[in-house]
Amino acid sequence: MSSNAHVPVLLGPVLEGLELKQDGCYVDGTFGRGGHSGEILKKLNANGRLIGIDRDPDANASAPGFLTDDPRFELVRGELAELQNIIAERNLTGQVDGLLLDLGVSSPQLDEARRGFSFLRDGPLDMRMDPDTGTPASDWLLSVDERELIHVLRTYGEETFAKRIAHAIVSTRAESPLRTTLQLASLVEAAVPAKARAQKRHPATQTFQAIRIAVNNELDQLQAVLRQSIDVLRKGGRLCVISFHSLEDRIVKRFIRDESREPEQYRGMPSMPDELRPKLTAVGKAVKANSDEINANRRSRSARLRIAERN
Repeated sequence: MSSNAHVPVLLGPVLEGLELKQDGCYVDGTFGRGGHSGEILKKLNANGRLIGIDRDPDANASAPGFLTDDPRFELVRGELAELQNIIAERNLTGQVDGLLLDLGVSSPQLDEARRGFSFLRDGPLDMRMDPDTGTPASDWLLSVDERELIHVLRTYGEETFAKRIAHAIVSTRAESPLRTTLQLASLVEAAVPAKARAQKRHPATQTFQAIRIAVNNELDQLQAVLRQSIDVLRKGGRLCVISFHSLEDRIVKRFIRDESREPEQYRGMPSMPDELRPKLTAVGKAVKANSDEINANRRSRSARLRIAERN
C-alpha cells in the first residue's frame, strides 16, 4: 500500500468535475496527504483560494511545504461536520466554487501500524482519525453491547458472519481485552467458516471497516457535511464525493437524488416557493477508475465519484 500513499484517486475526473475556475475558491474537505489539493492549486491563479481540512494531526504535520508555504492555501485541523463553521469564520458562506470529499481511510494511515487501522500490521487497536479525541477501538470493543456490535458489523461492514464474530469478541474480552490489531484479526479469522478464510480478501476486512466507521462516527460526519454543502456552495458550485464502499456511496447517491427533486406536492406545477426548489442537479453518473488507474493504484478499484452542481 505504501506505493499508493500519495496517489490521488480519480484525479482527472475530480479536476474535470470541479470545473475549476482560475480565481475560484475551493475546499478539500479530506486533505489526507494533499494529493488532490496540490493538483487543484496548480490550476488556480493569484486570486484563487484553497482550504484543506483534516482532523488527522499526521495529515497536518506531513503537509508538503509547497502547499503550506503558498499564500493561496490554508490547512485547517477539523472534522467534516465542522465545515459550515470553518467556512463561516472566513466569511465565505455561499461563496465556495467547489467542495471535494475523498472518504475513508488513507493509505498512509494504513501504513502506520501505530494508528491501528490495518489488520496486516501489528499495532495498538486504536483506529481514531484524530487520536487526541474520542475512544480507541480497543476501549470501544471492551464495553460495546453484543447486540450493538452485531448491528455495527452488519450495517457498517456488511459482514455476513457478524453474529459469530461479535460472539467471539465478547467471549474473548471477558478473559483478555483485545489490545492489538493482529489479536483482533486473528480472532476474526478463527471465528469465520473455513470457506471465508479461503477467499482472496482477508476475513477481517469488513470487521475492521465497521469498527473504524463506528469509532470515528464517519457516517454521521458524512451526512452532516453533505447537508452543510448546500449552504457553503455558491450557485453553480460543484460537489465532488469519492466513496470506497457501498454504504457511503448509497448515502451520497440518496442525498444528491433527494436534493435534485422537486417536492412531491409541487411536481408538475408551473411554480413553487423558491425555498422548496431543488438545491442540486446531479452531474452524470458515478465515475469509476479505468483499468490503467486500477493497475497503477489498487486503492482506486473500489472508488466511486459522484458529482452535483448547486442550483
